[in-house]
Amino acid sequence: MMLIKPDNDVNQQEIAINKPTLYLVFTSLVSALFLNRIVMPYLQLEVIRNYPYATKKLLAKRIGETYSRIMKADANRITVSIRELGEGAIWRCGDGEPMPAAIMMCDIRQGRDAHTRTALSRALIDMCNEVLGLETGQLNIEFTQHSGDEMYHQRLGSFSSEWSPDEGSL
Repeated sequence: MMLIKPDNDVNQQEIAINKPTLYLVFTSLVSALFLNRIVMPYLQLEVIRNYPYATKKLLAKRIGETYSRIMKADANRITVSIRELGEGAIWRCGDGEPMPAAIMMCDIRQGRDAHTRTALSRALIDMCNEVLGLETGQLNIEFTQHSGDEMYHQRLGSFSSEWSPDEGSL
């Protein structure tokens, strides 16, 4: 447990933060600050269980193939991360008690319509439920859309072009 003490005289309460929470806050801030340096599309799945390496590799492959097919995108641009945050780390709130949850945040190039994003969401949810054993209703998908010049690819040596429906795989 880490104690954070305010420097000024206003609200001189100590705030206790455990190290995993501090790490999660820090990595989220770093990701937000340097988002334009991350290869995109960047598909981040956050879950509350740990999975074997082979399961995560299989899921990443299937996510990449599905994204490329539905979103008509070059598969070489796709990056998938699977964050295993641990039991009790993600909750879906509602009228009753909070329920364990999972979320996939998709940073993508702008240009796809809601129908296409819905088709991708449904395919990703079905796939994650099957491969990871998630419960129905546990996974939400969130999209953040970017212009191509917000995504630099070291592997490709340039910023992304704007998305075009005829892009497909190279």
